[in-house]
Amino acid sequence: MRFVDFLRVTVLLSAGAASLLAALCVIGAGSRGTVTLVPFCAGWWAVAATVGVALSRHATTTPPIARLLASAKQATMMPEHRPGATILNRLWPVLVSTIVAGAIAFLYPQVPGIAAGFAIIWALAWRRQDSAVQAIEERDGVTFYVERTSPVRPIELVRMPGFRREVPTLPTTPTT
Repeated sequence: MRFVDFLRVTVLLSAGAASLLAALCVIGAGSRGTVTLVPFCAGWWAVAATVGVALSRHATTTPPIARLLASAKQATMMPEHRPGATILNRLWPVLVSTIVAGAIAFLYPQVPGIAAGFAIIWALAWRRQDSAVQAIEERDGVTFYVERTSPVRPIELVRMPGFRREVPTLPTTPTT
């Protein structure tokens, strides 16, 4: 799976998890009669959104992503293309935390409310990484792929030759 696509899926799944957990928090709070919880959670979600936007304010790769790209192994053969397995293999913590927080939503509605805030931070903090990595791929003429590894080991990338984008420069006309 291309690393750029993996980053996009990560953002979308995190945003989906945040939406689901927020809805479960509101439904759980309504069923337990603790409607005062919802304004507090909404405040936390606003703070989380502010933190997420602040973390993604730069259009460059984060230091961990830059290190990951720099440590990518050169390959001449494409890795196997199994996007579903790769997503499940690498994003299982998002899935597990969403299921656990959602499962106890009707007993403790504040748990999915808090978890939704962290999913909001995650989704917003990573929202520009795919375009930064794609710019690096176009500049260097490479394509990064997620290597299949154990779910508990750090992610590894392989670098394949790709297409380099040449950006034409416009001729400048002298002003008189």
